[in-house]
Amino acid sequence: MPDAVVIGAGPNGLVAANLLAASGWSVEVLEAQPEPGGAVRSDRGVHPDYVSDLFSAFYPLAAASPVLAELDLQGEGLEWSRAPRVLAHPLPDGRCAVLEREARETAAGLDAFAAGDGAAWLHLYDTWTRLGPDILRALFTPFPPVRATVRLAARLRAAGGLRLARTMVLPVRRLGEEEFRGEGARLLLAGNALHADLGPEAAGSGGFGWLMSMLGQTYGFPVPVGGAGALTTALMRRLERHGGVVRCGERVDEVVVRAGRAVGVRTASGESIPASRAVLADVSAPTLYGRLVDAGFLPPRLLNDLRRFQWDFATFKIDWALNGPVPWTAGEASTAGTVHLADGVDGLTRFAAQIATGQVADRPFLLFGQMTAADATRSPAGTESAWAYTHVPHRIKGDAGEDGLTGRWDRREQEAMADRMEHEIERWAPGFRSRVISRRILAPPTIESMDANLQGGAINGGTAAAHQQLVFRPTPGTGRPETPVDNLFLASASAHPGGGVHGAPGANAARAALRAGSLGNLHALKLPWSARAGETTK
Repeated sequence: MPDAVVIGAGPNGLVAANLLAASGWSVEVLEAQPEPGGAVRSDRGVHPDYVSDLFSAFYPLAAASPVLAELDLQGEGLEWSRAPRVLAHPLPDGRCAVLEREARETAAGLDAFAAGDGAAWLHLYDTWTRLGPDILRALFTPFPPVRATVRLAARLRAAGGLRLARTMVLPVRRLGEEEFRGEGARLLLAGNALHADLGPEAAGSGGFGWLMSMLGQTYGFPVPVGGAGALTTALMRRLERHGGVVRCGERVDEVVVRAGRAVGVRTASGESIPASRAVLADVSAPTLYGRLVDAGFLPPRLLNDLRRFQWDFATFKIDWALNGPVPWTAGEASTAGTVHLADGVDGLTRFAAQIATGQVADRPFLLFGQMTAADATRSPAGTESAWAYTHVPHRIKGDAGEDGLTGRWDRREQEAMADRMEHEIERWAPGFRSRVISRRILAPPTIESMDANLQGGAINGGTAAAHQQLVFRPTPGTGRPETPVDNLFLASASAHPGGGVHGAPGANAARAALRAGSLGNLHALKLPWSARAGETTK
């Protein structure tokens, strides 16, 4: 009988398993897919000579994460690589906003858009250098992060206090207008906010855009040498070295609960696997509470709140094997790992508004990845392994374009959407389509079929909007990995601090399990549920 069963071998599940195993617990990880990694996987499915990342690709949060730093994955063979430039956003007039690897170089480029914008960028960067370490400590520890918050509050007072706090909750459009005269810096901030599901007018999108921009400015947007799967391989190697076991192709259908206490799991094949100390679930909150745990063991208030759970945008992705570099009109984009494509901040607003009204965008915002530019091992010399994704509504009411897309995502709709994205790239890189050797389309249903946590192609475990963060994640009054069921812990991106590959939800769950094991009484933590686990009736 293992001490702990971990459901899901995504990055959070593997981080949780690693921390438990390193603490002397016996751990068994059950993964529904035929291979581990969740959204951190790579393959040669587009072309045998090209490595493609199936889902996530660039990892600034991993580079900044104290959780992953503690695991010393470089000692397990993980190597990082970076493109010469972090990010580029070309404009229709041929100019290009660039996030360089050095802050002063970024500032110099932004001054070309408007004199003084470089100094304004360096001011934001200086604020980050003073507050960033405490922000990251607060971000990657369980909620509420008491000690980190005390330190951060003291630094906030010195850095402007309420005025700075106001800046962080601004919509990114307003933040850009207040801080910069030209469009370059505004585009960098707004495009980075849309790495989540935060449009230019969303409250808090300014703080998120600033955070992602400063992470890029500090750490770059690194990639694992050899493919995203190298990060999973390092986590697996470390876990196996500590005695952990991973079983793939084993879908969990039920968390077994007795007397309000998780005692194991039951798989789709009917196998019962006991857990003497804890069950950790690297699955979405709707899956855990809506399918794996019998509703009779859950408080009615939680089930009611769960009906209000909001997913982030659905995702449509294409992978390409290109026989040459992307022929960008803006030359600066050729050496950037990540390229944003949209007609300015107004174009981003138009895109977000179309999604909000249930429309497939006619000119979709594209987040474009040049993997060989970031890591030369991804494809033969002189070629490019590339991808792009855009967002679409979960429930499509209409098509703002001319293809009549309905969200069925049959072969015709997939090909039409992929062609629309390629035509958009052609606006910025004429001749792009002539360099395509092969492509692979990942529509929202395909993405979900390859990783059930990516519900409908949602890649962040739930919206990053303020109403579902901190104490509101995944439902109001939680914000921690503990659940109403003793010895059951939520270890996925549905838990604080949310999406991104940084391992914090898994680490928080593992530490809560270790703490509960030492306390012997999880409910001594006095969780704010309306009814205690095991006290509800069917």
